[in-house]
Amino acid sequence: MVKEESPQINRRTTRLSSCTTPNSKASPEASKATNRSHSLSINDLNFRNEYITLDELINSFPGRRAKIIELINLLGPLNSPITPLFVYGSASTGKTNIILQIFKHLNRPFTYCSCITCYNPRVLFESILNQLFLHRKNESNGYLSSKRCEKPSDFVNLLREALTSLIDSLKGNVGKSGSKKSSSQVNGKMVYLIFDNLELVREWDKSSTILPLLFNLYNILKMPEVGIIFVSKSSPDTFQSDTGYAEPFPIYFPDYTEDDLRHIFMKNQANPKLYSSFLDLVLRPFCRITRRVDELSTAFLPLFKKYCEPIGDLGTVPSEDMKRKLFSHIQPFISLTLNETFSVPSQPFVKASANKDRRKSIKKMFGVSESLDVIDFHMSTSAKYLLISAFLASRNPATLDASLFDSTGGSDIRKRKRKSSERSKDQKETKELELLMKGPGTFPLERLLAIFQCITSVAEYSPVDEELQNGGLGLEGPDSGLMSDILLQLSSLCSANFITKGGSCPLEGSTRYRSTVSEDMALKVARSLKFPLSKYLFRR
Repeated sequence: MVKEESPQINRRTTRLSSCTTPNSKASPEASKATNRSHSLSINDLNFRNEYITLDELINSFPGRRAKIIELINLLGPLNSPITPLFVYGSASTGKTNIILQIFKHLNRPFTYCSCITCYNPRVLFESILNQLFLHRKNESNGYLSSKRCEKPSDFVNLLREALTSLIDSLKGNVGKSGSKKSSSQVNGKMVYLIFDNLELVREWDKSSTILPLLFNLYNILKMPEVGIIFVSKSSPDTFQSDTGYAEPFPIYFPDYTEDDLRHIFMKNQANPKLYSSFLDLVLRPFCRITRRVDELSTAFLPLFKKYCEPIGDLGTVPSEDMKRKLFSHIQPFISLTLNETFSVPSQPFVKASANKDRRKSIKKMFGVSESLDVIDFHMSTSAKYLLISAFLASRNPATLDASLFDSTGGSDIRKRKRKSSERSKDQKETKELELLMKGPGTFPLERLLAIFQCITSVAEYSPVDEELQNGGLGLEGPDSGLMSDILLQLSSLCSANFITKGGSCPLEGSTRYRSTVSEDMALKVARSLKFPLSKYLFRR
C-alpha cells in the first residue's frame, strides 16, 4: 500500500509518532534488523526524551492555563487514584493536544486510542491491548495483533491480564530505579487509558454495547492503578444510557475568546506588526461566525496573501496611511470570504455586483422596497439557511414535511384546497385560535437538519431569480455539500435568541428547539438569499 504524503501543517504529536522508528531511507535489511532489535519496554508508554516544563506547557496553549492546571490537579500526585474524567468541548479547542502534552510533562505511562482510526470494536480492543502488551505490528510478526479480540467479555479478561502484568512491571521498575531516574523513564505505577473522539462510537456501535462497556470499565476492573480519560466533542448528556454507571467527572473546554485567538495567530509570525494590523481587520468579524482555529487558519491564509499584495517588502512596518490603503484593498474580499467560510456559498461577489442594477429594476417593477432585503446585522449564509429551517420547522406541521420538500421543490397546497363547509370553517378557526395561543411548535434536531438539507439542495429554484439570467445562489453543483459544523451555528443562533432550546421529549429523549423569529424577520432573511419562503410555508 502506497503511503500518501501528508500536508505540511502542524499536526498533533502522539507518543507513536515520537517513538524511534527505522529510517525510511535505510535499506530493507537495516529496517528489518532495527525492528527485531528494538523491542518495546514500559518506557515506551510515554514520550521518550521529550519532557517539557510546566511553563513551556502553559505557553504553548494561550488562554488554557486554567484548564491545564485543573487537569493536572485532577490527575493528582504520583500514584494517586482518580475517577474517570470526561473532557468535552467544540472541535479545535485543544482538548486532545493539551491532554497529551500534560502526560509529556508528567512523564506518566498511558495508552491512547482515537475512535477515528479505531473504527470498530475489534480494532479498538486490539489497539489498546497491543499497547498494554508492549506489542508493535511489523513484518517479523506478520503485522498481527498480540491478541485477537472481538467480544467485549474477552476484551475485559485480556485487559485485566495486560494491566496486571504491566502494573507489576511498573512497581518493579519503581523499586529498581530508586532516586536515579532519567527523562525517558516513566513515573509511577499508574496506567491511564485515553479514549479520543468518543462520540464516533455511536456511529459504528449499532448494538449500543460498547459505550456502556467503556463507561463501566472502571467499575468492572476495580483496579485503583488504572485511570480512564474520555475525550469528546459532545457533552456527557448525549451519552445517557439505560444501564447504570458512575458518571465520569466532566471538564468543559469553552471556545477560544478573541484575545486567545489573537495570541494563537500571533505566534511565530515573521512580521508581528504587519500581521497584527491584518488581525485588527479580520479577526472580529470572523469570530462572530466561527472560533475554530482550523477554519480561521484556512480563511486567513489567502486573505493575508491578498492583504500583502500592495506591499513589496513583507518586512515593512505598516504606517497609519499604509494601513488605510491595505484596508481599502482587502475590504471587498473580507465579506466574500465570510460567506465562503462555510459550505453553503453565497453568490460570487463579481456576479452579484454585475446584477445589482438589474435586481433594483426588477424590485421596482414588482413594487418591492429595497429596505425589506436589508438586514442590519451580519450573518453567514449557512446561518441564514439554518434560521429559515428552524422557522419552517416551528410553523409547519411535521406531517407535511414529505409533501412540502418533495423532489419537485415543494408543493402548492393552496391548489389542493376544496370548498370548505361551515363546520370545517368553524373547526379551522378553532384550530387557528389554539395555534395562536400555543405559539410556534417545537422540533427535534433531526428534523431541523433534514429541512436544512432539503432547502439548500433546491435553493437555486427561486422565483425572483427566474427574472434574472442566472437563477439560484451561484451554487456550483451538487458537490457543494455541507462541511461546516452546523451545531456551532445552532449554538450561535440559540445564544442570539433566534432559536430557544426547550426540554427533552419524554418519548424521544432528545432536546427540542423552537424558532422565536417573526414571519417578517424570516421573510427578510429569505429575501436576502433570494429564497422562496412562502412556497414552503404552510398557510392554514
